[in-house]
Parts: sequence; C-alpha cells; structure tokens
Amino acid sequence: MYRHYPLWAQEFAQKYFSKTLNQFVLHGNIRDMVPVMRDDDYEFMRFESFISDELFGSRDIVLYYDRASGIRFRDAGSLQDFQRAVAGYDAYAGTNFAGKLPKDPVRVLTLLENFFRLRLGEGKSIACIIDYAETIVPVSEGGAAGSEDRNVLVTLQKWSHDPLFLAADFTVLLLAENVTDLNRSLIQSPFVSSIKVQLPAEAERTAFIQSLSADFDTLSEVPLPVLAQQTAGLSCINLRSIISGAMENQTRLSYASLVQSKKELIEAEAYGLLEFVDTRYTLDDVAGHARVKTHLRAAAANLRAGRRDVMPMGYLVAGPVGTGKTWMVTCFAGEVGIPMVKLKNFRSQWQGVTEGNLEKILTLLDAMAPVAVMIDEADAYLGDRSASGDSGVSSRVFAQIAQFMSNTANRGRIVWFLMTARPDLMPIDLKRQGRAEEHLALLYPSTPEERQELYDAMLRKTRINLSEPYVPELLTGGAVTFSGADMEAALTRAKFRAATAGSEQVTPEILDETFADFIPPSYPEEVELQTLIAVMECTSRELLPEPYRSMTRQELTTRCETLRFALGQ
Repeated sequence: MYRHYPLWAQEFAQKYFSKTLNQFVLHGNIRDMVPVMRDDDYEFMRFESFISDELFGSRDIVLYYDRASGIRFRDAGSLQDFQRAVAGYDAYAGTNFAGKLPKDPVRVLTLLENFFRLRLGEGKSIACIIDYAETIVPVSEGGAAGSEDRNVLVTLQKWSHDPLFLAADFTVLLLAENVTDLNRSLIQSPFVSSIKVQLPAEAERTAFIQSLSADFDTLSEVPLPVLAQQTAGLSCINLRSIISGAMENQTRLSYASLVQSKKELIEAEAYGLLEFVDTRYTLDDVAGHARVKTHLRAAAANLRAGRRDVMPMGYLVAGPVGTGKTWMVTCFAGEVGIPMVKLKNFRSQWQGVTEGNLEKILTLLDAMAPVAVMIDEADAYLGDRSASGDSGVSSRVFAQIAQFMSNTANRGRIVWFLMTARPDLMPIDLKRQGRAEEHLALLYPSTPEERQELYDAMLRKTRINLSEPYVPELLTGGAVTFSGADMEAALTRAKFRAATAGSEQVTPEILDETFADFIPPSYPEEVELQTLIAVMECTSRELLPEPYRSMTRQELTTRCETLRFALGQ
C-alpha cells in the first residue's frame, strides 16, 4: 500500500501498524520536498502537505502545533469542532481560551489532551504534528530542566503509553532536524520511535531536476546524469536554488559554477562547520614519502575501479610536525577525484548544540558519499570515551563519531583521515581495525634523494629566483635534518636577504649563509619521540624506511620511555 512512498514513510507505516507505538520523532531532511512515486514517475510534495494529505489523509482530524503559530488544523471543519470543544472546556474550567488560544506548550497540551479524549471516545482518528519539537522538549540534564520543560516531557510520555491513545487511531509526530536536540528521556523511551528522513537519492534528484526544466540541455553544459551524481548531499530545495539561479541569470550551468554552488550550499547546510578543501593537486605534488605514495596510489586506483570492498574504513596518518601530513591527504583526494572536507570546530558552550551540530555534519557526509574526511590534530579534536568535566558532552561526541566510523556500509564511500603527531594520545577505540584501520607513518627525509626532492618542491612552492641552479651542502650532507616546513622557512628567509640587499635573485652565497644561520624551531627530543611513536603505530613494515624497518618493538619502546622520562611526560 505504501510502496510508492519514500523509505522513511514506509518505515513509519510498518511501525505504526504494529499497534505498539503512537509517538514518533521524524528528524533529518524535514524541510524539503517529498518524492512520491505515481505511475512510474515522481511527484514532489511539500513536507507538510505530504504529512497531512498523504500520510494522514484518511484521519478525521489532523492538527499542527509549534510555539510561534500555535494550533493549526488541516481543514476548517476540524477547527470549528475544536473551537466548540474549547468553549465547553472554558465553561468547565473557568478559562477563556475560546477568546484567544494559548501558544505556550503546557496550556496547549493540557487543552489538546482534553480534546483528544473527547473525540477518540467518539471513535475519531487523530494525528497531532508538533513542529520544531526541539523548542518544546529541548535537550537538558534532568536537574537543569525548567518546570515547563518537565511538565511537557511528562505529558508526552504519558500520551505514549496511555491505554486509550494506544487503542485508538491516534498518532503524535514530533519534527526536529536533529534528534540530539531533543530530550534524551523522550527519544530513548521504548514507547517512542525515531525515524530519519534521508536526503534525496540520485534517482530522485534526477526526477526533480527534470521537473524544474523542460529544456534542460539548453540550461546546463553538465549532462543530467552527471549533474544528479555530482549533487549528492543536496536537498531538492538546494537543487531548485541552483537551477533557478541559472534560469534567472540566463547563464548555462557549468562544471565550475556547479562545484562552487554545491560547496556554498553544503557549507551553509552544515552551519559553516564543514569546509571543502581544494583538491586540485595530486600525489605528484608530494615530495618524498615514496612508499606511502605508492600505497595511496593503489588505493586511489581501486576506488576509481569501484573496488570499495578492498578499501580500509579509514587511515591514521602519524608523524612529527612538518612532515606534510595534511598536504599528503589533500593530494590523495585530488588523485582519486572525490571531494575532500575538513571538519571545523563544531563544539559549543550551549547544552545540546554540540551533539546537534555533529549529527547534522554526519548526515551530510553520509549523503555526500563518496567523500574523504580530514580531521587534523585528531588526538585533541575527537575527545575520549572517558572524558569528564563537561556534563558528558565529549564522551557523547566520541560515541557518535566512533559509531558512525564503524558502519561497514560506508567502506569506500567515506574515507577517514585522522592526522596527528601524537597517535599514542588517541583512544584505542578509534585506532582499532574497523575504524582507522591503516596506519601510515610520515617521517623526515632520510636519504639524499628524498632531501633533493623536498628541496626542489620547496623551490617551486616559494617561487624563489636563483641566480644559478644550486643546492646548499648542508642539505646534501644530511648533517642537519630539515622538515618541509623548515626548508620553506629557510628559503623564504633567503629571499628576504636578497631583497634586503636590493637583488631579485638569490645567489649560492646567500643560500649557504641562510641555511648555516637557520636554526629550526624544533625540539630534537620531542621530534624523535614523535617519530618513534609514528613508527610504532605504522601497520605496515614495508612502508617504513631504514633503519626503523629493522628495529624491534623492544628497542622502540625502550627508546620512547627514555625520551618520555627526559621530557617529563
């Protein structure tokens, strides 16, 4: 009967007809159009119209409530019936609600409960939709909730297992974009079911785009199948914004404008907490790390060939500061041709906002797949299961991310890259197999060839103008170890010296003087400790350079303990 409805509506129907539930939370993409299949073609309806006219089309009474608009009814007849019932309530309770209906949740729910009992007793069928439910039963710790919040919570929980309500054709729908914004006692109740409304799938996006323009080919230089594929993560409203913008401006939709519009819309949908990373580069732009690049190129080739099943769930990229961890991951995304996003600080001082932000981000990531996700400084960013002192926010955030990362349905769809100089400070839960499975170690250049490759890359990056080809002896000899960041800083300083001397060109003498004078702002013992920890974390011996490949675990552990003692850690 409901097979022409989207999957979330089919799930709702199945659960409702089990006759064990009357209260549901719909969350996710609830402000969008709803695709309904009719005669092998899609019809797109407003969410509110779909709920009232399709999902509850056979109900005698359908009403909406939110704090701003108060109580609204689907039809005028139901409103008149309600007003008569309110007049009777006024006569009994000595109130004057018939003159002006209340909008605050406590009085509204009290009034509605009286109305529901009257009409259900007469055999009527009722659907009550509570919109913006996060403002009615907001997330709060038990002792911190106000009296209004507690009263509303108790009322809804009573409704969820009231014998009269369960026996009748009665449903309460609570609508909220993020389920984590709602009181946990409500959403964790066995009498309440939470159902996620997904973003449109590729077939639905295709049908919606076609419904917007009868002459699509003249509107876009991007073929329709490609456009539908590339707009993963966008809602129907987002798609309408893109297509309408091209129509209004009378400009053809190009690949460049599509990419830019998608970035802007998704970043806005994520409240600015998710940022696209420029991935114009490939692994050819990475200096050194030959073994790791070969490994990542093989992974990229498998992804392009559609072999998602052989991909790890995620990567842990470890190494001392300045070894190019972020650069390596960015270039990998360009190699495989999938979008790369970086999570920004989604934590908030306000209760419940952090978890809601993260839920929104994870929902978008799931819809955008395939996508690579970069998390820098992962040891500090992701928190810990045992974190305390913030009312349990950090532990809940950790649990949300860990659960999402371990979903094997996302293997090859969402590729996680956790970067850190101190992987030993990360919880084992995130580093285990099934989450960040593959551990890569990026170390400082150790051979003359690697140092030369890094030097050439930094020459290109700094756009230095040499008077003649030259490599400082300090670099080729390997007496001092320079990271990529150190080398870039030294070359920039050489340009500064040349400019100060009134020259556009950097001479060999200036290079020698600069590198001899340059003291890398690093701490040798700390860098060595970070290097050895990265070596110990690496899950592939063949990816390690000598002499680390032949070192035993005992040797590495003993040296790490010595360094920790010296550093007071």
